[in-house]
Amino acid sequence: MATYTNKAIKISQKHLLGIQDLKVPEIKFILNEAQQFIELNRSKNKKLDLLKGKTQINLFFEPSTRTQSSFELAGKRLGADVMSMNITNSAIKKGETLIDTAMTLNAMHPDIIVIRHQDSGACNLLSQKVNCAVLNAGDGRREHPTQALLDALTIINRKKNIEGLKIAICGDILHSRVARSNIYLLTMLGAEVNIIGPSNLLPKDLDKFGVNLFTNMKKGVKDCDIVMMLRLQNERMSSSYLSSNREYYEYYGLSPDKLEYAKPDALIMHPGPMNRGIEIDTMLADDINKSVIKEQVELGVAVRMACLKIFCS
Repeated sequence: MATYTNKAIKISQKHLLGIQDLKVPEIKFILNEAQQFIELNRSKNKKLDLLKGKTQINLFFEPSTRTQSSFELAGKRLGADVMSMNITNSAIKKGETLIDTAMTLNAMHPDIIVIRHQDSGACNLLSQKVNCAVLNAGDGRREHPTQALLDALTIINRKKNIEGLKIAICGDILHSRVARSNIYLLTMLGAEVNIIGPSNLLPKDLDKFGVNLFTNMKKGVKDCDIVMMLRLQNERMSSSYLSSNREYYEYYGLSPDKLEYAKPDALIMHPGPMNRGIEIDTMLADDINKSVIKEQVELGVAVRMACLKIFCS
């Protein structure tokens, strides 16, 4: 059994707002911290007191299953007092602004706030108005740092290293904060990243990030070690980007014939929730030899425990 220290470890940033704010040694440090919690989460006694006496507030302005529940579990397993705000029944529904909400919460002296918001930059704004640490659980199209960290941990657990791997990220890149955070992190750790999607779902500035761009999925996944599919962000689309779901699946959904172009031992990833039969074939999503989607969910708790331990000082 791994040993755990009660001392929260500090890195250069007070908040976790994005992967871009981290240095490579800090990313590796967070991932190493997360490793020790994997065994704990599989044991019968999952409770520690590393954050005993600390208060964690989860503030989710967008629907979430995996991220919100794993942050709540992570905080409770570390011994923190966790409060998840119900936005539907809060003063926000009465017109209260994010700044006023921040000032209200700050007056309660929390030690850390986990926030998901529909607007890019909302987490940065909140961090300027409170005294405690802020963890970004996804803001608009901008970033989703803990998702990228858990994806990296999943890859390392299966492939031992990220450097030198060829990784394909396919789907709605334009609206995806998951794609952005993964592009930053994976390239920083030495992976070759292929970005695949229809031209109208690819951002115009992607070439500056040192990735390879493809509109043909078979060419994009060729010889890849990892194929990471993305969810279609229909709620962020202001107009019609797709002619039909059937056509999208034909060209950009992960099917057995497209996966054959990747390496024989290629792993399949998806941040969830999945649109089966549109983004990914059901049999591939559930393939116990190739799919690590459930493992991503499991390791998400470990990564968020590490982040809470490090930033909740």
